[in-house]
Amino acid sequence: MNHFPVIVLGVGSMGSAACYYLAKKGIKVLGLEQFTLTHELGSHAGQSRIIRKAYFEHSDYVPLLERAYQNWKALETACNNQFYFPTGLLYAGKPESILIKGVIESSELYGVEVSRISKAEVKSRFQQFALPDDYEVLFEPDAGFLTPERCIRAFAEQALNLGASIHTHEKVVSWKQEGDRISVTSDTQTYSCNKLIITAGAWANDFLPGLANNLHVTRQVLVWTTPRQPAQFQLNKFPCWLIDDHEHAGMYYGFPMLDETTFGKPAGLKSAHHYPGKSTTANQVNREVTSMEVDELTKAITRFVPESCESVKQTKTCLYTNTPDENFIIDFLPNQQDVIIACGFSGHGFKFASVVGEVLCDLATEGRTTQPIGFLSATRFKN
Repeated sequence: MNHFPVIVLGVGSMGSAACYYLAKKGIKVLGLEQFTLTHELGSHAGQSRIIRKAYFEHSDYVPLLERAYQNWKALETACNNQFYFPTGLLYAGKPESILIKGVIESSELYGVEVSRISKAEVKSRFQQFALPDDYEVLFEPDAGFLTPERCIRAFAEQALNLGASIHTHEKVVSWKQEGDRISVTSDTQTYSCNKLIITAGAWANDFLPGLANNLHVTRQVLVWTTPRQPAQFQLNKFPCWLIDDHEHAGMYYGFPMLDETTFGKPAGLKSAHHYPGKSTTANQVNREVTSMEVDELTKAITRFVPESCESVKQTKTCLYTNTPDENFIIDFLPNQQDVIIACGFSGHGFKFASVVGEVLCDLATEGRTTQPIGFLSATRFKN
C-alpha cells in the first residue's frame, strides 16, 4: 500500500504539474506536501505571475515557453477555466541594457512578435508611464499573466481526478536509496518508490545537500497599492510591465489591478523588484515588511508609474531560490538516475510550470525528454 512507481516531494508550482502529467499518463503517483495546496510560505503566492516569450534571460528558454503556452491552453480546456490573461507586456530600459538587448535577441531568433514603441505612442497609448527619454520601449502583445494559486489547484484537482494521491500537511523528513527502490520517510510514515521527483522549492537544500552551494534562498518583497486614478490601471486598460532601472540593480515589474472576486485577495496594483533580496532560509525567513522597504520600493516604482501609489494596501514576502547563473536546474540528480530534480527557479520559473511538469513526467517514465533542457543541467556548476 505504501509503494508508488513515482513520488513527488513538494506539490507546489512544479510538483502539482508533475503529478498531473504522471496521472494523465496512467502512472500511480503520490504527491507529498508539507503545507496546504497553495500557501504563502514559498514562491507561488501573490495572485499573478508574468508570462512572456521574448525571454531576455536566455534565448534557449523560448522553445520551452512555446510548449508552456500550448500546455496552459490545454489545461484551460481540460478545466473549462481561464488561467492565462493576455494583457501585453511593456518593456523599457536603456538600449544597451540586458533586458532590451535580450528581448530583441530572443524575438528575432524565434520570431516572437515584439514591437518598438515610439515616445509619442508611449504618451498616447501608455500615458500611465513616465519613462526617461533615453529608454527604449518594446511591447509584446501575447505576454500577460497567469494566476498561480488557481493553476496549482487546477493541476492538483485534475491529478486527483485521474487517480493520483496527494497528501497535504505531511512533511518529508528524509529519503534514501535502498537497492532498486527509494524510501521516503515523512513525519507520519515511510513510503517506497521507483522514481523520486524533488520539487521542494526553497526547501530543496534540505534534500539536495550536494547542490546546496548552488542554491541561494532570498527574501523578496511585494506591494499592492491603490493608485490615484484606479480606472487607468484596470485589467484591459493597463499592461503588465518590466523596466530595467539604470539607477538600481535589477528590474521593476507590475500588473494591472485585479479584483478579488475573480482573482482572490489582495485587490490593488501589484508591483515588485526583480533582484535577489536578503539572504535567508526557507525555515527562518522574516515575514515582516518594514516601512523602509515599502518606501524604497514605492519610490522606485513611482519614478516610472507616477500615479501608481496613493496609498499602500498590502505587502507580502515570497522566496527566490537562486542559482549562480539564475537559470533553472532540471535534471537527474548527479550520479543518481532514479531521482529527478527541478529547482533553482531564481524568481522567474512559474510560467514554465506547465512544461516543467511534462518534462519531469518524461524523465521519470522514459528516462529522457524531447524538450530542450540541456542548458539546465545539474552538472554545469562546480561545487
